[in-house]
Amino acid sequence: MKTRHRLGIGTLTLLLLTSIAFGQQAYVGRYDIYTGFMYLDSPLINLGEAGFHTQIGLNPAKWYAMGFDFSTGTGDTALVPGMLKSSLQQQINGEINQLKAAGMLPANYSIAVPLHSRSETYALGPQLNYRHFAAVTLFVHPDLGAIHEAATPHPTDTLGNAFVAQYAPSGVKTDWTYFYGVGGGFDLNITRHYGVRMQVDFVHDHLFSDLLNGRNSVRFSIGPAVHFGSNVAEKK
Repeated sequence: MKTRHRLGIGTLTLLLLTSIAFGQQAYVGRYDIYTGFMYLDSPLINLGEAGFHTQIGLNPAKWYAMGFDFSTGTGDTALVPGMLKSSLQQQINGEINQLKAAGMLPANYSIAVPLHSRSETYALGPQLNYRHFAAVTLFVHPDLGAIHEAATPHPTDTLGNAFVAQYAPSGVKTDWTYFYGVGGGFDLNITRHYGVRMQVDFVHDHLFSDLLNGRNSVRFSIGPAVHFGSNVAEKK
């Protein structure tokens, strides 16, 4: 009897957890606020920037939202000729080879300019939500917005100083441009008002077009989300 009793309790518990996880969401707040940690990875220039990410959303209906997205982060890298536009690579490598041939540089010399970067992203647009599961909200959205980056070079030799003097004479090089891509993720709904959001965005931009080719970046982020306001799930 004890064994049957335990099996019965276990079965009821499993059914209850299943109904919680897979039942449709009874509450969808009109407003969402998210804030968390983000990491922006730009492989083209070997740059990773860690920082802060926030989103503010309005849910006109349970299946879609409109929102504002902002993130900012900082990181360090070293700019080398292989990261630059091909025409600029050829120019710099030609000048270095001439100096090496004249004995003015060591044969194994290669130029690298360390730099510190700060980036900010701004986006506004729609999001599609899938709320069939009570415990998880799945979502996908287009990424279209603006990105600003400020790069502060720290040259370590004469050629590096000459490069910075030509392309960033003020000591800081800044740029604004647009980006586009797609993103998505999910909310783990701990309660009807609180959850944990995890998401990833894949975007393309062409910052510093006088130096670099267009680049692809990936942003990872995680943090708490708060849902509040009138229940749009009750709307017919």
